[in-house]
Amino acid sequence: MHIELFSLCDAATADIGKLNMLGAFDTIFVPKIPLVYPHCVVAIRIRFQRDEKGEHIVNVNVVDFDGKRVLPTMSSTINVSLAEDQRSSSLNLIFNIQMLKFETLGEHSVDLTVDGERRASLPLYIRERK
Repeated sequence: MHIELFSLCDAATADIGKLNMLGAFDTIFVPKIPLVYPHCVVAIRIRFQRDEKGEHIVNVNVVDFDGKRVLPTMSSTINVSLAEDQRSSSLNLIFNIQMLKFETLGEHSVDLTVDGERRASLPLYIRERK
């Protein structure tokens, strides 16, 4: 399996195999802490090979610098299938996040695991607006 895309963004949609994203970012500037960020999205595109057909569990966690979860684990069970003439197949996943609360400034992390194995990680910086 190959993670083709893993991004934090303002919005995303998936339709007929296409993944559409708007406003990818890695930094949120805040006037003060705590902050409640109203809405963002984790957009993911994963490519699977023929021998990886079947069920897979995808988890996304947002954690602070100390590894404490900022919100509960977001999880999805996917079923990978391929047409006879395909060597690989991609799947798009979108995790909508509402009212994400940050208690501290600094580096956070958005972590992706598939079947319990860490596959990717994104930094997310919460910085004070000056």
